[in-house]
Amino acid sequence: MSLTLSTLQHEVLRHLNYTLGHHQAELDKTYVYRALAIAVRDRLINDWVDTRKKFDATEDRKVYYLSLEFLIGRSLSNAVLNLGIDDEAASVAHEYGVKFEELAEEELDAGLGNGGLGRLAACFLDSCANLKLPVVGYGIRYEYGMFHQHIEDGRQVEDPDHWLRDGNPWEIERPENSRTIRFYGNTTQKISATGELRTALTDTHDVMAIPYDMPIPGYKNGTVNTLRLWKATATDVFDLDEFNSGSYTEAVASKNSAEQITMVLYPNDASENGKELRLKQQYFLVSASLQDVLEGWTKNHGSDFTGFAKANCFQLNDTHPACAVPELMRLLMDDYGQSWEEAWKITSSCMAYTNHTLLPEALERWSVALYGRLLPRLLEIIYEINRRFLALVAERYPGNVELQRRVSLVEEGHEPQLRMAYLSIVGSFSVNGVAQLHTDLLKEGLFSDFHALWPEKFNNKTNGVTPRRWLSHCNPGLRDLLDQTIGDEWKRDLSHIEKLKPHAEDTDFLRRWIDVKQANKRVLSEYVLETTGVVFDPAFMFDVQVKRIHEYKRQLLNVLHCIHLYNRIKVGDTAGMVPRCVLIGGKAAPGYHVAKLIVKLIGNVSDTINKDPDTADWLKLVFLPNYRVSAMEVICPGTDLSEQLSTAGKEASGTGNMKFMMNGALTIGTLDGANIEIRDKAGPENFFLFGLDASEVVDARKAYCPNDIIASDPEIAHVMERLEGGWFNRNEPGIFDMLTAGLRDPYDQWLTIADFRSFIDAQAQVAAEYQEQALWSKKSVLNVAGSGHFSSDRTIGQYADEIWKTRRQS
Repeated sequence: MSLTLSTLQHEVLRHLNYTLGHHQAELDKTYVYRALAIAVRDRLINDWVDTRKKFDATEDRKVYYLSLEFLIGRSLSNAVLNLGIDDEAASVAHEYGVKFEELAEEELDAGLGNGGLGRLAACFLDSCANLKLPVVGYGIRYEYGMFHQHIEDGRQVEDPDHWLRDGNPWEIERPENSRTIRFYGNTTQKISATGELRTALTDTHDVMAIPYDMPIPGYKNGTVNTLRLWKATATDVFDLDEFNSGSYTEAVASKNSAEQITMVLYPNDASENGKELRLKQQYFLVSASLQDVLEGWTKNHGSDFTGFAKANCFQLNDTHPACAVPELMRLLMDDYGQSWEEAWKITSSCMAYTNHTLLPEALERWSVALYGRLLPRLLEIIYEINRRFLALVAERYPGNVELQRRVSLVEEGHEPQLRMAYLSIVGSFSVNGVAQLHTDLLKEGLFSDFHALWPEKFNNKTNGVTPRRWLSHCNPGLRDLLDQTIGDEWKRDLSHIEKLKPHAEDTDFLRRWIDVKQANKRVLSEYVLETTGVVFDPAFMFDVQVKRIHEYKRQLLNVLHCIHLYNRIKVGDTAGMVPRCVLIGGKAAPGYHVAKLIVKLIGNVSDTINKDPDTADWLKLVFLPNYRVSAMEVICPGTDLSEQLSTAGKEASGTGNMKFMMNGALTIGTLDGANIEIRDKAGPENFFLFGLDASEVVDARKAYCPNDIIASDPEIAHVMERLEGGWFNRNEPGIFDMLTAGLRDPYDQWLTIADFRSFIDAQAQVAAEYQEQALWSKKSVLNVAGSGHFSSDRTIGQYADEIWKTRRQS
C-alpha cells in the first residue's frame, strides 16, 4: 500500500464508512482517530509479513524479550513518525476539521507498564526494529493498567486505568496460536512409549493464553517487528449444567478466575491471594511464550533440539520472568523427552538475565509453600537445579558451608523462600547491569559470590532511550532546528548528534535554541495550567523531577529545598535567587505508605507556597497528577533543570535523566546510576554535582548523626522547624511526623540530611548560571551534543553483538 495522501484519505473514509459504520454527518473525533489508526496499521501489514518471512528464512539467532511491562505509550503518533507520513496524517486530520495532535490524544496510553522498566522495554523494541534485528517482545495484555492517579486534598487517589475500554485498533488476535497453561495439580511418574521414566502433571487447573500481536515499526526501513501480548481466558467458558440449574455465578466462575490473571498490572500483593495472582501472571507469561517458541521450533526441526540454543535466546527483563529457567527445563524434559543434562545444557545456553535493582529488599523472593502449591513441578526442578549447583560450589570451595548457604537458591528459615535473582544467574549464560556503576556494584557487592564463580557471565549494558520518540517526536521544534543545522541522520544514528558541538559557540544559533526552548515551555505551562490550575511563567526556570515516588529517589530532598527557598523569600533574602517553577510528578505504589505521605507533603507545601503573595515573583511548586508517557512527551522538551537526586549506590541507571539531557535540560544529580556517564559525556562543567558518592555513602552510614547536621546548619534547622512546627499541616497535626522522624533517624539509609547542604549549594550554582542565559544555552547545546551515547540503538547494538550474538538484517 502506498503512502500517498490520496490513498490515506481513501482508506480513512473507507474505514469510517465500512469498518466502523460511521458517517461524516455524525462526525466524532474518536471515530476519525480509529479510522486513521486502522488505515496506518494496514500500511504496516505488508512490511510486517515480509519482516517475519525474512527473519524465518535466516539462520541468525532469534531473540525473545520477556517482560511483564511494555510501556509503549500511544501508537498512532509513533507509527506515523516511523513511516514518515507526518504531513499526510496532518492533512487527513485537517480534512475532518481537527489537528492531528487532537486525534493522537484520543488514544489512551497503553496500560502495559508502571515506570522505567516498562518504558525501557518499549524503547528496546523500537531500537530492535530500527536496527532490523530478529527480536520478538512477549508480554501480558492487561485489561487495566497500573492506575489513574488523581489528587484529593493533596492525597493520591487511585482510579482504574481501563485503557482497553474502547478496544485497541493496533492489535490483531491470533486464536490459532493459543496455548494451555497449567496451574496446581500433582506430579506423577510414568514410563513413556520408549521405556523412559517421565514426569507428568495431573489434576491441574488449566487456563488458555490467547495471543494478541501489535506491530513495532522501525524508522523508515521497512522492518516491522512484533510485540505479542497474552490474554487469559478459561478453557471452558462456563458450565452449562450449572447455568441451566440456575447457578449463574458458579457457571462462569472458572471464566472469571482465569481472566483475573491478565486483568490488572501488578495486583496488590499485600495479601496471600495477591501474591498468588502475581506469581500466576509471571508463570502465565513465561509458559505461554516458551510454548510458542518451542512449537515454532518443532514445526521445522521435529524433536531435534541440537541447535536450539544457538538459534534462540531469551532475555529476562529483571526477575519477573525468572521461572523461564525451570519452565524451559520442564517443557524440554516432560513434553519433549530430553534428559536433564540435555535440557540443562540448552537452558543455560539460551537464557540471559538483566538486573535492574541494587536494593536487596527489591530482589524477588517467593514462598516455597506458595510456589509448591501453584507450580509443583517447577519447584521440584528448582530444588534439583539447586542441589546440582551447590554440589558445584562445594567442589570449587570444599568445606565452605557458609558460602553454600549464601548462594543457595533456597533461603532457609521459618518460611523458606526461593531467590529468583539467584535462579536467574545460575540458569543464564549472561548477567548484565544497566549502568557501569550499577554493574560494578553488582559484581563487588550484591552478586559478588556469583561473580567469583563465573566472572565471564557478568557484563554491563548502559541503558538508552529511543531518539525517535524522545526527541524527534516529542520535540518537533528542536528536531527541525537540528535537521536544518546538522542534517537528519541523527534520527537513525544518534552518534551524529555530536556534530552539534561547534554550534554551541554560534550566537545566532543560540538565539534560535532559546526560542525553541521558550516555545516548549509555553506548551508545558499550558499543560500545567490545564492539569493543576497553577500558572507557570515561562520566564521562570522550569525545575522538574518526574519518576516513581520512592524514598531512594528522594523527592523529599526536593521538597526540603523548596521549603528552604520559601524561607529565604519570607525573610526577603532573594539575593542571587532565580525565579523558578518546580514540578514534581510520579505515582506511589498503592501499598507504599511513606511514598503516599511524600505525595501529601508535596501537595501541602505547594498549596502554602502558591497561595502566599510573597512568593509570586519567585517560586511555584506543583505536583502533576497521573504522570505517564504522553505527559513526559510534553514535560521533557520544556524542562530547564532535570532533578536526579537518588542516594548514590541505589539507582541502577535511570532513563528519565537521558530523556531530559537529549532535550537540552541540564542535570543536577548525584554520582549514581547513569548520571556518572551523563556527566562524563556532557562534561563535568555542564552538570551540577552534589552529594556523597557510593563509597562515601557506605562510610557515612558508620557514624551518621543527622541531628548534629541539623543543629549546626541554621538554614537546614529552619526548614525542619517549618516541617515539625506544623507550618504546612495546621489542620492535620502530626501527619508528617513519620517523615521528619525518618530524616532525623541515624539509621536513615537514604541519608537525605547528609546531602542537603551540598544540594542547597549546588542549587545556588544553578541559579547563578541560569541568570547568564547565553552560558546556560551553551551548556544546554553541549548536553544534547553529548547525548548520542544514550540512544537505545547503541544499547541494543551491544546486546546484539555481545550477548545475543545475532546480526542485523540487510
